Amino acid sequence: MTTILSKEKVAMRDIFGETLLKLSVEDAAVYALDGDLANSTKVDMVAVNNPDKFLQMGIAEQNMMSVAAGLATTGLQPWVTTFAAFLSKRAIDQIQVQIAQPKLNVKMIGAYSGLLTGLTGKTHQALEDIAIFRTIANVVVLAPADSVEVKKMMEFAHKYEGPVYIRLARDPYPNIFSDDYNFELGKAVTLKKGKDITIISTGTQTVRSLEAAEQLESEGISVAVVHMPTIKPLDKEAIIQAAEATGVIVTAEEHSIYGGLGSAVAEVLVEERPVPMLRVGVRDRNSESGPNDEMLEKYEISPSHIVKAVKEALKKKSDLKMGE
Repeated sequence: MTTILSKEKVAMRDIFGETLLKLSVEDAAVYALDGDLANSTKVDMVAVNNPDKFLQMGIAEQNMMSVAAGLATTGLQPWVTTFAAFLSKRAIDQIQVQIAQPKLNVKMIGAYSGLLTGLTGKTHQALEDIAIFRTIANVVVLAPADSVEVKKMMEFAHKYEGPVYIRLARDPYPNIFSDDYNFELGKAVTLKKGKDITIISTGTQTVRSLEAAEQLESEGISVAVVHMPTIKPLDKEAIIQAAEATGVIVTAEEHSIYGGLGSAVAEVLVEERPVPMLRVGVRDRNSESGPNDEMLEKYEISPSHIVKAVKEALKKKSDLKMGE
């Protein structure tokens, strides 16, 4: 496996649409269910090129999940696509009772996750979806860093028997992984080694974490970067090893600091290997729409804020050593 940081940017949703079309052609069991957002989620690639495998469910997310559950009981594999905000908050009762509890083979795709959703407004942003889905028994929760990982996760999900939630971003991002990357459920990926501190990131924040690490290295700070593509089941061993190796952790996610990756990592550390840590994520505040760079700065999740958190966490580590 080779990690890179390409100059070319690719949108996760484009690769999602292409891959789902391929799966729908190759596997008679695969169906695409759409909540009237096909041109945004790119599931319209199935609608145009394989219309017999495309089911338009309209703006009725709860009903869409119930239909998906019904299809799964007949041996089909429905892929449900809508914005992460609608999937995680409008239809959560149907997901828990009709899909998760009986462990049905439904794949749930939350598009337009996080802050950067274009000028769609706060109603279309999801900063709570990881927190919601990781509390539901039997659901696998995934957050890819780039378009290569999207494809690999979808190939995994297609073979996996049970409910899977995949969180996708709207805008293009540089590819981190080369085509020989092999996604493994429940396994973290060390993208960069370092001895002073570890950044554990997920989803879109992994690219920003690598950018922050590059800046910190230029200042003489050795930073390890660990990408966590699987939020549930979580790679506890990778977290413990990072804590033992560097003695201090910063987490980074385009999500609320409550209940997401930062909370999951903190739970492991407090039980297994307590070390100083800080969480980079959206604080307890309502979101809004705006230009991407301005949004990242205002909500304190930009590379510069990761750099700031790393320096603050290192001070905690230093203070702790002085107090020993």
